[in-house]
Amino acid sequence: MNRRQLEKLGVPDTCFKEGIAAVQNLVQGEKLKGKQVKQRVQQIVESPELFVADSNVGEFARALVEESQFTRPEPITYRTWGDAGIDPASHAQMRQACSLPVAAGAALMPDAHVGYGLPIGGVLACEGAVIPYAVGVDIACRMKLSVFDAPVDALENRREPFRDALARGTRFGVGVEHRPRQDHAVMDADWNVSRITREKKDTAWKQLGTSGSGNHFVEFGVLTLAVRDEQLGLDAGRYVALLSHSGSRGAGAAVCSTYSAIAQKQLPREHKQLGRLAWLDMNSQAGQEYWAAMNLMGEYAAANHACIHRHMVQAIGAELLLDVENHHNFAW
Repeated sequence: MNRRQLEKLGVPDTCFKEGIAAVQNLVQGEKLKGKQVKQRVQQIVESPELFVADSNVGEFARALVEESQFTRPEPITYRTWGDAGIDPASHAQMRQACSLPVAAGAALMPDAHVGYGLPIGGVLACEGAVIPYAVGVDIACRMKLSVFDAPVDALENRREPFRDALARGTRFGVGVEHRPRQDHAVMDADWNVSRITREKKDTAWKQLGTSGSGNHFVEFGVLTLAVRDEQLGLDAGRYVALLSHSGSRGAGAAVCSTYSAIAQKQLPREHKQLGRLAWLDMNSQAGQEYWAAMNLMGEYAAANHACIHRHMVQAIGAELLLDVENHHNFAW
């Protein structure tokens, strides 16, 4: 029996070597012939777990069981919004993510572009697993909006206090720290949920209230409401507002890289191409550690924004009317 015949019987190409050896054992050890060999191979492909202890075909069966842990017969489908503006490479990444055996649902947003394994702007639901790089490097990166009672004409005509507030209220740049250190209850949380969070606690404290680099920003602007918004509790009008975008800084990046490396080490050699789509079983120690660390980074990212907005309120001497925030780069 050759590779083409094995392929027709449903044997994945990653298991051809073990399959050919199993066929030889069936012929030489069990004296099976022709149709009998074909039937036995079909049985093994359909239910490999029943043959893992068999002396003749056990290695083949175990290879099939292992393969089933990293592939699925057909990729799941995914929904797309704004397809006209999404490049083919992003779709290719999404199709690969949808071929994972843990994938349960997926969607692609209008702003999608090539990411690290999963497209940025891609959403992937996983069953019993979490993918560190799909969550993202900057865990719990978010945007926060604060609305003040300050007069809009002050922002438009007397900008110096606002510029000064931005210059003093946060710091930008790779590895930048905030001096003096900021006070926030998040630093009293349990940072011993994993080795990496314990080791990065001091760095996180030094960077608390900073914004990092890339597409992160903090800026003042004007919020305009044409009619009263009952949900926000604001009348129609124009309001001075502050919008910030940043995340969990160096600590979050360290959590991502640490646990993605653990996940990638668990990939068999023939599936190394999955790379940053490697996942952690939620029932494993590493999966539980990552989940706890990810949630801690969520609290820390929120604290970063809280410190930034607190400084801005104090600097411009305004009353806070409301604030609202939401995070991406997260798993629920």
